Amino acid sequence: MQDYSSYDATALAALVRDRHVTPLELVDAAIERIEQLDDRVNAVVFRNFEQARKIAATPLPAGPFTGVPFLVKDFGIGVEGWPRSNGSRFCADVIDAADTGLTSRYRAAGVVMLGRGSSSEYGIVGNVETSLHGATRNPWNPAHIAGGSSGGSASAVAAGMVPMAHASDGLGSIRIPAACCGLVGMKPTRDRVPNLPDGFDYAMGFCVDHVVTRSVRDSAAMLDATGTPEAGSPYAVPAKARPYADEVGTTVGKLRIAWSAETPSGAPIDAAVLAVLEATAATLAALGHDVREEGLGVDHRAIARARAPVSAANFAAGMRRVIDEVGREPREDELEPLTWAALQGSRAVTGEQAFWGYQELRKLTRTAVRRFDDFDVFLCPVMTAPPPPIGFTDPALVPAAEIVKRQTALFPFAALFNFTGQPSLSLPLGMSDQGLPIGMMFTARYADEATLYRLAGQLEREMPWAQRRPVIWA
Repeated sequence: MQDYSSYDATALAALVRDRHVTPLELVDAAIERIEQLDDRVNAVVFRNFEQARKIAATPLPAGPFTGVPFLVKDFGIGVEGWPRSNGSRFCADVIDAADTGLTSRYRAAGVVMLGRGSSSEYGIVGNVETSLHGATRNPWNPAHIAGGSSGGSASAVAAGMVPMAHASDGLGSIRIPAACCGLVGMKPTRDRVPNLPDGFDYAMGFCVDHVVTRSVRDSAAMLDATGTPEAGSPYAVPAKARPYADEVGTTVGKLRIAWSAETPSGAPIDAAVLAVLEATAATLAALGHDVREEGLGVDHRAIARARAPVSAANFAAGMRRVIDEVGREPREDELEPLTWAALQGSRAVTGEQAFWGYQELRKLTRTAVRRFDDFDVFLCPVMTAPPPPIGFTDPALVPAAEIVKRQTALFPFAALFNFTGQPSLSLPLGMSDQGLPIGMMFTARYADEATLYRLAGQLEREMPWAQRRPVIWA
């Protein structure tokens, strides 16, 4: 297919259903594109092309994305017989014995998995620069970051290698790379997409899985395919009223939308980001929504203090599972300096501290949840500035304390909604003068992905991005 990359996943699946192309032809087109472009962005860190060709040549499940090429993030979910390095030299040789629950759901949706997209080491940093695999680069400008920790998935989708890819989000790791790479990135409601029966609640519900896509309809349709309840899920998620794919083209009505450029530190955001934020607010007002500038009024410093022991204890527990898989403790030279420091510090956290932090987070974030009694959607940027250059938060080069400082300044908005569990969506609504994408973040009430998809569909029509092409495209 000469024009393979111009189609989104929904359109490719339609071509398969109508017998205009075969799944094998799509897989071959994706492989050709990966082989042509990936040495320039370093997004795909494991390739299983021959297996993908064999699977594509056999009967596939009749799902919404039958025959569509797909990548899985190199962190978190297991794929039978595949390595899962988590971006780390320490577990580069770990092979998954079986699919985890979400992998099975992706297979049932009909996708053909080609390999794994890169991740930062254990998902810690908001970009991908690892000692194991090197830097993953932004297709819009390869001198700049692709975001993280789902950076490989985002870079590959933005470059047209695959139309969608798996991503996960614990503190913004879907929305940040989506913003960096000009994509749609939905963080669903807590446990909307379960990874059971064999997965585990590896971040007390703060971390969720979904995909990054180029179109809103692809994101919605994949959430329909994977976002169904499963017995044993730890968090009860209210059922949707109808398929999310139907919401995308539905009239959104008049929404109450609050927006803010306020940062937790009080530092101003970059002028280019502010310009896109103000233009988005103006567009929403012109569309007839009730738009007003208003912040959430949460105590970000208190939230950060409460989160620290929770995140530390969760990391220590997650690393214990990795250590059990590998069968020994890591050596210092097998982990990046930031990861090594995080592991040593996290092991000093007591159970009392961890549970106090978790309880305190629940109390503090109720303020944000109650604010949504006054409006339907909250709008803010995903990041305070366009994607910075490679090296800005390189764990091997930048001291750990400085990385924390830089990440706190660059990515201050996303994590709050992991703690509240609310759905939160990044849309590629602007570009900087240097040709780098700028993402805007829309957050709705708990379990209200429907409103976000209706609004996203409206903005996709009013502020279209589909025809933009990055430097690394052909």
